[in-house]
Amino acid sequence: MAFGATVAATLAVAPGAAATGAPAAADPAGRVSRAVVAEQAKVADAARTLGLGSGQKLSVKSVVRDADGTQFVRYNRTYQGLPVIGGDLVVERSKAGSTRSVRWNAAKSIAVSTRPKLTGAQASSRAAGGASTLVVYAGESSSRLAWDVVRDGVKADQTPSRLHTVVDATTGATLDSWDEVVEGTGNTMYSGTVTLGTTQSGGSYQLKDAVGNYTTDLGGGTTGTGTLFTDADDVWGDGTPGNRQTAAADAQFGAEKTFDYYKNVQGRNGIWDTGVGARSRVHYGSSYSNAFWDGTQMTYGDGAGNVRPLTSLDVAGHEMSHGVTENTAGLAYRGDAGGLNEATSDIFGTAVEWYAATAADPGDYLIGEKINIRGNGTPLRYMDQPSKDGASQDCWSSTTKRLDPHYSSGPLNHWFFMASEGSGAKTINGVNYNSPTCGGAPAVTGAGRANIEKVWYRTLSTKLTSRSDYPAAREGAIASAKELYGSGSAVCQSVQSAFDAIAVPKGSQTC
Repeated sequence: MAFGATVAATLAVAPGAAATGAPAAADPAGRVSRAVVAEQAKVADAARTLGLGSGQKLSVKSVVRDADGTQFVRYNRTYQGLPVIGGDLVVERSKAGSTRSVRWNAAKSIAVSTRPKLTGAQASSRAAGGASTLVVYAGESSSRLAWDVVRDGVKADQTPSRLHTVVDATTGATLDSWDEVVEGTGNTMYSGTVTLGTTQSGGSYQLKDAVGNYTTDLGGGTTGTGTLFTDADDVWGDGTPGNRQTAAADAQFGAEKTFDYYKNVQGRNGIWDTGVGARSRVHYGSSYSNAFWDGTQMTYGDGAGNVRPLTSLDVAGHEMSHGVTENTAGLAYRGDAGGLNEATSDIFGTAVEWYAATAADPGDYLIGEKINIRGNGTPLRYMDQPSKDGASQDCWSSTTKRLDPHYSSGPLNHWFFMASEGSGAKTINGVNYNSPTCGGAPAVTGAGRANIEKVWYRTLSTKLTSRSDYPAAREGAIASAKELYGSGSAVCQSVQSAFDAIAVPKGSQTC
């Protein structure tokens, strides 16, 4: 999130293994669901059914099961034991186990020599240093042997960095690059007086709820897990930044409400869908105007002058939703996929704000309106007309993929507003909006935010892959709307017309 002059940044993500396409490792923290374990036992049969070539093996990343028994199983791949970047795919199966459809991220076929001409050290040198791992890169039209060079560091604005640079193992050309960490009863600063889940331990209380969402104090540091907040009377903070517990109360409330939203609205049991909560770290760095998700936890700075912590409800929902994206579609944080990733966090950060329905921070279609990151009282982003921030696009085009994800997110945010509320001028919950269509497209009639939230979550969890673009998002969302509400439904029509209204071209899916 480096806001400053570029205002590009906020609300971050770490694609990690999900973006690389590498198999998920065993997780001692209990973040692998029983459904994933059960499907992992069947991967050899699945590979044969899919007709994968010699040397290809599957690893189960996630499983989504519908009420009628339909399953969407998401896989990563290896080739001759090497991780395949961009090799992820989603298989839809009937209750009886027959394959209905397969959504390939890239080509089904992988055939490369596994003997590199460049050494790992040579690749590392070309990528300005870092540890190198031999991989197969299938993120584009054809597969190539490559080195994934990972360099850890810290950016000038204090944001940690884990930069991946994919180097062709034959020519030495750079094929791809992304950063895993991208610029993302309590008396809170932004949500008023709220109820928090805490745990009694001896004669004091811990800021930790029943499912394991908990908050720690980094004390201005930038490393480590921080110190768990404890309190003698179970009253946290006083609503001012001068009390260290205030930011913790906001962060904890955001984590709890986001967990509840996904469980109660979307049927997802936390970030990893296993009922396990996550850690929130507050008071990161000094005057750090950012927040991020790093693959395991949410982290929040205290903002300019250490008096505007980035712990508002929509920011917390945004960061935690990056974790959900990482553990579903794994959208890579660059190109169109990066914009879809960032917009997904805006969409569900907004959804969490509406779900929480606090008097101090009522639901709206503005992003970061409470944190005053620009210092002039304006929001960070506007979903009704994203270009009002001075950099985001309202409409999709072939140039969208060249933008920073915080700006290429604009078209999908615009789609979400119009599909939910319709185009044109309107006042919602006391806020005035005016959402234009692109290129003279017809006006859009909204189908209701709650319906569109469900359509987008289904798209994310069952249709998209790590390199999906806006046309793939259109195809997936229309298919999801038909599955949830029917092909002739008003919801499907709104989903389709809103994609028309952000200039994403028509594909094979129609209502």
